[in-house]
Amino acid sequence: MAECPTLETDRLRLRPFVDDDVEAYFALYDTPEVRRSLHVADSFSRDDAWTHLALWRGQWALRGTGQWALERRDTGAFIGRAGSHLPERVGWPGLEIGWTLHPDHWGHGYATEAGQAAVDWCFANHDVHELVSVILPENTASQAVARRLGFVLSEERTLPHFPQQPHGIWRLTRPATSDDPSAFGQ
Repeated sequence: MAECPTLETDRLRLRPFVDDDVEAYFALYDTPEVRRSLHVADSFSRDDAWTHLALWRGQWALRGTGQWALERRDTGAFIGRAGSHLPERVGWPGLEIGWTLHPDHWGHGYATEAGQAAVDWCFANHDVHELVSVILPENTASQAVARRLGFVLSEERTLPHFPQQPHGIWRLTRPATSDDPSAFGQ
């Protein structure tokens, strides 16, 4: 069983979700912008928000992957979630890096900062050749974050759990290191 670590970047704290995050998490998912960009059902409730928190904590415990609660270091304000995701779903393309921020915090580089921390942590702690980001075609803001992180759109695919529309599968290959002789053609 893995514990969710706490990470810090210049401006953010990425920490485990706690029970007190339910209201802020629900407020995040209750915004029209987030509902639209993630195709969140109108029926998404506070109870669903609590289930999400439990899912993220459980995924950390079972797989060593999951989302962190994002808070600003200067104010302690909850601004969203970011991290990794490896669900048990048919057709899922791999270890995903994802982010969702409250619209009040869009446009400040927080998603890119948190996404980079998640990428670095996953490559340091998981033996994977690549990471993916699964993004709906109309979610151009998330596509821009993915590009800034070095992800490249590799395909569009209809996923079995969401047959209504194909998703873009963005991929980021593990960077070569000096410890890897194959990186230098040896």
